[in-house]
Amino acid sequence: MSNASTVLQGQEAKDRAATLRNRARLGANKNLLFWYRELYRDQFRDLPNPLTLSILEVGSGTSPLKQFFSNVITSDVLDLDYLDLVFDCHEIDKLDAIPDNSIDVITLTNVLHHLKSPIGFLNRAASKLKSGGKVIATEPFFSVLSTPIFKYLHHEPVDFRISKPQLEKVRGPLASANIALPWLIFFRRCEWVERLNEKFDVATLSMRPFSALSYMATGGISRTLPIPHFVYRRLLLADLAISRRFPSFCAAFFTVALTRR
Repeated sequence: MSNASTVLQGQEAKDRAATLRNRARLGANKNLLFWYRELYRDQFRDLPNPLTLSILEVGSGTSPLKQFFSNVITSDVLDLDYLDLVFDCHEIDKLDAIPDNSIDVITLTNVLHHLKSPIGFLNRAASKLKSGGKVIATEPFFSVLSTPIFKYLHHEPVDFRISKPQLEKVRGPLASANIALPWLIFFRRCEWVERLNEKFDVATLSMRPFSALSYMATGGISRTLPIPHFVYRRLLLADLAISRRFPSFCAAFFTVALTRR
């Protein structure tokens, strides 16, 4: 076995252990679970009855989505025993377990910025969607308020200077990241978005902000802040309203919805 393969396997083992820890921490953080519940409600708000749809989630390692939508097919590149499918999403078009033209929604939360080639993945994923099916993804948004938080207080890399819509280095599913990548694709580089136009109706692409400081107020995955849950619920509602009213100033996340042609 080559040194590179040994290093990659070691990194995947670390990522698997970190995913299991993060999943346990998220499950124990009542305010963070509530944040995710509201996020999922927002992601699916334009779909009349998500529980009747075929939904594939990519990057389900830590995600609590299936707690709220039992019909979701969970998946990840990491081999975790609670998942429905384990595969490399960059090769989703070769996945026999999901027939072509069979899925209503593919959803991802904070996953695109970990992918080697987000645009390549999205174009390949289109083959699994029904005509009119959607990809719904939530990613970090860089506002006046959130930018210094993501750049200086968050552990994942932020690089606005990239010349291509992809990661330069891949070191493992969690270790590889540029959290600015999706924001650059959808808000700053129109020519990158146009690379999706053959498979998706880019003219109808929708984007909306989601929350400002309410995620940080949960303590995130790494810690739990002592905010009473009844207080946090009201804080989140106010936070959502403010982020939608002043996104360029304070929004911290955004959700993009792409519709397959």
